[in-house]
Amino acid sequence: MRKLDRYNRRDFLGVATGAIAGLITASLAIPAVAYIVGPALRKNETEEWILLGSTSKVEIGTPTLFKTKIERQTGWILNVTELSVYALTEDGRRYVVMSNTCTHLGCRVRWIADQNQFFCPCHNAAFDKEGLVVSGPPPRPLDRYEVKVEDDLLFVRGA
Repeated sequence: MRKLDRYNRRDFLGVATGAIAGLITASLAIPAVAYIVGPALRKNETEEWILLGSTSKVEIGTPTLFKTKIERQTGWILNVTELSVYALTEDGRRYVVMSNTCTHLGCRVRWIADQNQFFCPCHNAAFDKEGLVVSGPPPRPLDRYEVKVEDDLLFVRGA
């Protein structure tokens, strides 16, 4: 009977209350941590195909500007960006899609039909209709995207 006296009612209730509080804390903390950390652990979907539009918009031999909005979620942050690209076809079956961003300092290029070339206003750079450097300081041609056509719709691989 002497060993049982070592644990009185007050000590038992203290230990029981602590154990219950620990269980409640753990049952709330584990889902909260998963809620906060979970989005950061998800893989970013960079292998997506982005719809540009109908292939019928692209005139043969003339670069055509396509603009589309892209929504990407990184963790808890939703980023909305606009993608602007030029699509070109010479035969109506094979397409080349180029960025409209100059490879020198990132200025936007525009197609000048009269001169049959892309022009960058920042440093008077010029690119031919294939995106190759004609003049100015750009170190390389316009960047290109991987392209696919399905049901007469033009897609580029997201980057």
